[in-house]
Amino acid sequence: MSMLSINPASGQIIQSFPTWQADTIDTVLNQVEAAQVGWAQLNFEQRAGYMRNLAQVFRQRRDDYAGLITEEMGKLLKEARAEIDKCALGCDHFAGHAEAYLAEEVIASDASRSVVVYQPLGTLLCIMPWNFPFWQLIRAAAPAMMAGNTVVLKHASNVPCCALALEEAFAAAGFPENTLRTLMITAAQAETVIADHRITAVTLTGSAAAGRKVAAIAGQHLKKCVLELGGSDPFIVLEDADLEFTVGQAFAARFQNMGQSCIAAKRFILVETIADAFVQQFKTLVSQLRSGDPKEETTTLAPMARPDLRDDLNAQVERSQALGAVLVTGGEYIGTQGAYYAPTILDHVRPGMPAFDEELLGPVAAIVRVKSTEEAIHLANQSQYGLGASVWTRDTAQGEAVARQIQAGCTFVNGIVKSDPRLPFGGVKASGFGRELGYHGIREFVNIKTVWVR
Repeated sequence: MSMLSINPASGQIIQSFPTWQADTIDTVLNQVEAAQVGWAQLNFEQRAGYMRNLAQVFRQRRDDYAGLITEEMGKLLKEARAEIDKCALGCDHFAGHAEAYLAEEVIASDASRSVVVYQPLGTLLCIMPWNFPFWQLIRAAAPAMMAGNTVVLKHASNVPCCALALEEAFAAAGFPENTLRTLMITAAQAETVIADHRITAVTLTGSAAAGRKVAAIAGQHLKKCVLELGGSDPFIVLEDADLEFTVGQAFAARFQNMGQSCIAAKRFILVETIADAFVQQFKTLVSQLRSGDPKEETTTLAPMARPDLRDDLNAQVERSQALGAVLVTGGEYIGTQGAYYAPTILDHVRPGMPAFDEELLGPVAAIVRVKSTEEAIHLANQSQYGLGASVWTRDTAQGEAVARQIQAGCTFVNGIVKSDPRLPFGGVKASGFGRELGYHGIREFVNIKTVWVR
């Protein structure tokens, strides 16, 4: 069996990679497990030196890595560059803050001295998605490795070139050999790796279905896991919002990365007094998107990552229309080459429709009209997902009050949902559990150990 790297803009095969046999997997797991012993013995400043080197590698090779992302998964080149910039930022952040995040804590007790120390678990398996093929790995690996863990990466099967480039970046930064390795394996093989005694913990960014499977296997073997799964983020617009500003932010929140983001705004919950004006202004911005080669600076509408993802999205749009959703614009394929899909707005969406109940991982915005703030909160929470959310209002006190009532791992007031190395990131309900980033995230994959001395 082979992994195919396919350009989603042209449909052409870039490269093919054979998946590994069991003996190769066994050899690499032995090597990474052995490397972890020496890596954990380094002090924070020594590990930070390598992490800062990695940040420099990302900055120096920014255009090369961005071009690879665009070629392999279709992201607009300017967005791919921004992804690499964020990788460098994440590496620098944990290089500079890991020691403080994991500082020993002396706690008064009945002992002469009782102290909490944070020690690495071992080797972490990172199962990562294609939509942010560099950043997703870095946001998991940078804190885990600064804590003294080693990492093996099982990347999405459609971005094998990015997976190998990540391994090469760590090598170029001078990391000790085998502290991070890419496994060229299938999802079925990954299940075996989760169960392997040399893997001490696992983190997954992916679908809810994949999360349930990974959690079941990890639970069977009593291994810690963190799951960052799908989302159907509500974008709540109250009647006093600055409409022009909010519509512009809504446009960015829905259509960046071709809408293929778990934290993209998906359900636009509008108080009805401003709904017509919002939809009209939103449609005007959407109509200005232009498809083309994602490597061209003039292109504003990229292809989706794979044709099957586009087909699934189109089916969700059609099923929602059959249940009464009103098509404002889009809802069709673009051209005959590549995985292009027209930016789409569905109005009068309600619970029971795929556009409300399911994750729309692509350029489709679902408009939900409500009569009041209370109804907006109710419908925002009427979802299996709970990853991110945003509230838009001139009254920031009211915005914060609404934000505290939304069932999500993060809620932004007058801002687009994003991950930030300084802040914890993760979800509730079917959006997963555990946290990445910040000091909360770095403590997920350590042994929080009490040392008690009489």
